[in-house]
Amino acid sequence: MEDEKFITGYCRQLDQSRVVTAVTEDGVLTEADCCYPACVHAPACPIAKELQALTDR
Repeated sequence: MEDEKFITGYCRQLDQSRVVTAVTEDGVLTEADCCYPACVHAPACPIAKELQALTDR
């Protein structure tokens, strides 16, 4: 089952607030319109933490 989520937060890479669209399929993150997980700021990023939480369920 495919699920779409919208995550709002501050992006250090872009130095601005933004909304990230994330698509999961059966608990696996299949698409995110940001650099996650390759972003160098991912360890400290609140958006990345929410994206990770989507796959931890």
